[in-house]
Amino acid sequence: MSTTTIRLPDELKARITAAAKQAGTTAHAFILEAIAEKAEQAERRADFDAVAEARYADIVATGKTIPWPEMRAYLEARLAGKVTQRPAARKLVR
Repeated sequence: MSTTTIRLPDELKARITAAAKQAGTTAHAFILEAIAEKAEQAERRADFDAVAEARYADIVATGKTIPWPEMRAYLEARLAGKVTQRPAARKLVR
């Protein structure tokens, strides 16, 4: 395991210490958890962006999409527990 030194302003260090105490853990463990959560958040965001880019590239390549009113009606029906047919993608009208 490697070691990294960070300089924390006194006010932030005090906040971390108080929050860690309230969480029943050490300041060190609290900081590690916060860094891990932030890294996971960044990774998830990157995955989300990659999926969005791939989907947009597919739309550009095929020219096919589903109009929002149709997709919304489909999603609302699904949320209501209804069995409904998935709308078909078709060429984008410009």
